[in-house]
Amino acid sequence: MIGLESPDDAAVWRLSDDQAIVVTTDFFTPVVDTAYEYGSIAAANSLSDVYAMGGRPFLALNIAALPDNLPAEISSEILRGGAEKAREAGVVIAGGHTVKDKEPKYGLVVIGFVHPQKIISKSGLKAGDILVLTKPLGGGVTTTALKQEKADEAHIREAIEWMSRLNKTAGQLAVEFGAHGGTDITGFGLLGHATEMAGASRVALHINYSSLPFLSGARGYAERGIFPGGAFDNKGHFEKDVTFAEHLDEPAQMLLFDPQTSGGLLFGVAQEHLESLMNRAEELGQPVWTVGEVREGTGISVT
Repeated sequence: MIGLESPDDAAVWRLSDDQAIVVTTDFFTPVVDTAYEYGSIAAANSLSDVYAMGGRPFLALNIAALPDNLPAEISSEILRGGAEKAREAGVVIAGGHTVKDKEPKYGLVVIGFVHPQKIISKSGLKAGDILVLTKPLGGGVTTTALKQEKADEAHIREAIEWMSRLNKTAGQLAVEFGAHGGTDITGFGLLGHATEMAGASRVALHINYSSLPFLSGARGYAERGIFPGGAFDNKGHFEKDVTFAEHLDEPAQMLLFDPQTSGGLLFGVAQEHLESLMNRAEELGQPVWTVGEVREGTGISVT
């Protein structure tokens, strides 16, 4: 049903009229200094693509590349972090594969179920939809500050808490309230993934900058130019489709190209469902922010 021809987050294969499987994989090098939290974040990130498609993950396999000289207790902590996050999601890790490499890499292959009529794809947005975001931005600049030994400890703890958070409840909300289109915010940053959705759905997206949530230290690190290289790659690739209001300075603009690790979901819901969604999110303890709207046209505008 969904494969290489679309920019979606996972592949989908129909099994029957009321069941399809969702398959995805992701892995990356450490984004934090602690092994357990790295494993937890990598697992949450890998599981996220299934939630972004409206699915429910149930089975996973480890993928790991580990140096010969990495102490066994560190490798064990990485895998423990992933295993406990999978358990939190109700997912069984049934094995996996490990190879040797000079730099640690870890992630999961994830398989989930989704109803064929309830798939959330990047191509489903409709003019008039309200855009909802479920995690704050700024993870890339914060973890880059950590790598450069310029990060405040409180900012790192905040980033780890958000990156470790599953998108399980956010995905349930998107399905429950009939999200027309959605994705999770990861390596292409907010504007990269928004551009993909706008193009696939053949609509324009308007984003209200003042409504966007950011991690506490993000603006400060942005003003100091502490961005990962991927932020500049994203800007070079996607900025042609984006129009910024004049009052938004370069740090503000760059934060929207900032690559995220295990970021939140961004999805569009009909205006008439918004109030009920917000109330339900509060009941479930799921943070949500309304950050813009879907319009007729093409491209992205940020004001």
